[in-house]
Amino acid sequence: MINTWFLWFTGLSGSGKTTIADKASEELIKAGKKVVIFDGDVVRNSIHKDLRFTPDDIRENNRKIALLCRSKTGLYDFILVPIISPFRESRDYARNLLAPFFIEVYVKADLSECIKRDVKGLYKEALSGLIENFIGVSPETPYEEPNNYEICLDTVNENVDESVSKLLDYLSKS
Repeated sequence: MINTWFLWFTGLSGSGKTTIADKASEELIKAGKKVVIFDGDVVRNSIHKDLRFTPDDIRENNRKIALLCRSKTGLYDFILVPIISPFRESRDYARNLLAPFFIEVYVKADLSECIKRDVKGLYKEALSGLIENFIGVSPETPYEEPNNYEICLDTVNENVDESVSKLLDYLSKS
C-alpha cells in the first residue's frame, strides 16, 4: 500500500502557499512521485461553493478538505493542500484525521508583507470594508499562527526557490 504524505500549507492570503505548492509539486513529479494539489480556493469555488466566509463555514471547508484528502489516501504519494486554514482547531482536526503522514507547512509572511503583495486587491477591498470576514483583517476571522508545525517557510526572508528547496530537503529526511 502507498503511504500518502499530506502537506497542509497554512498562511495568510498572499504568503506564497500556492506558489510554493505548485513549484514543489513540479519537483516531486520530476522525481517520479504521484502528486495532486487540493488548492483551498479552487476547492471552495467548485465543490464547496455553498459555503460562505463565516468562521463556521471556514471551519467546515477545512473539515471537508481534510476528509477529501483522507478519501484519496493511497492514490498519491503526496497531497498538497495550500489553504489559509486560519484556525488551530481546524489544522489539529486535519492532523488527527491524516496522521501519521500529516505535515503542517507554515508559510510565514506577516500581514503587512501580504498587504504589499496584494496582487488580487483583496486586502484593499477588505480594509475598505468591501469584503467582510477577511482572514487576518476582520476581528471575526483572525489568523491563528501555528504553534506545532513541522516546517516553517519564511517567505519574507526566502525566495520561492529557497522555500521549495528547504521543503524538499525536509521531505527527503521524513
